[in-house]
Amino acid sequence: MALDVWNDLTLTRGEFSVSSTGEGADLAPHDTRNLAVTGVEAVFNHIGEPVPSLKYEQYNRIPFSRGMGSSSSAIVSGLVAASAIAGADLSKEDLTILAADIEGHPDNVAPAIYGGCTVGIRHGADKWIVDQVKLPEELYAVLFVPEVKMNTHESRSRLPDQISRTDAIYNIGRAALLVNALSSGRLELLQYATDDRLHQPHRAQAFTAMPQLIEAAMKGGAHGAFLSGAGPTVLALATGREVTISYEMAETARILGVEGKSMIVGVAHEGASVVSSS
Repeated sequence: MALDVWNDLTLTRGEFSVSSTGEGADLAPHDTRNLAVTGVEAVFNHIGEPVPSLKYEQYNRIPFSRGMGSSSSAIVSGLVAASAIAGADLSKEDLTILAADIEGHPDNVAPAIYGGCTVGIRHGADKWIVDQVKLPEELYAVLFVPEVKMNTHESRSRLPDQISRTDAIYNIGRAALLVNALSSGRLELLQYATDDRLHQPHRAQAFTAMPQLIEAAMKGGAHGAFLSGAGPTVLALATGREVTISYEMAETARILGVEGKSMIVGVAHEGASVVSSS
């Protein structure tokens, strides 16, 4: 799901350099390892043209290594900017294929491209299928973003290689219910649809405050609450009582000694775009 929190990327022709300000400025690579550069290179490789020498300037508002998709934003910003600067005019479908190939899945890159909520799968070795899920217009996300960072790969390493049939059935049913609850507007079902047995119990071993923060969000009036991405951010969905939910999560974090910040943001119904060009 794309949230109304935006990163900016400015490309200028000239001697290669990468600079970052805002969130994660001290952590983002300032060389060709930067994922915005990866996105740009992917476009030029796709159209069969040499990558020009460019100056990259990033201004980031998405917290870094918090499970909010900062890496996907970097990839998509590079793809969209490169498509514009190359005059390639790539479609959203083309951009999604390139982005998913880089990221390894469409989960975060697809909503960053399309906006709103998407569901995506890999079909075969080289095909990605993405579809959009209808969302209620009044839906808001209430987040508690801990100060502690969580590396996605390290967090993923905590997950077991095998799961029980019972847990698989448990999550498959809830995944179906989640999509139906969002698209039908039956948000009272989200309290059940956002429950999980496949990753949250394992990631809670590293972030022990997670269950209490989820409970606090539900107590405050959230329809559903869950770990955002690999965490440690906890995200609650609401159509009212957002301030109360935010307070309950922040107060619970304070009691547990977890430093962080609260955010209340809407859903971004439009994806990444070129703001201006010359």
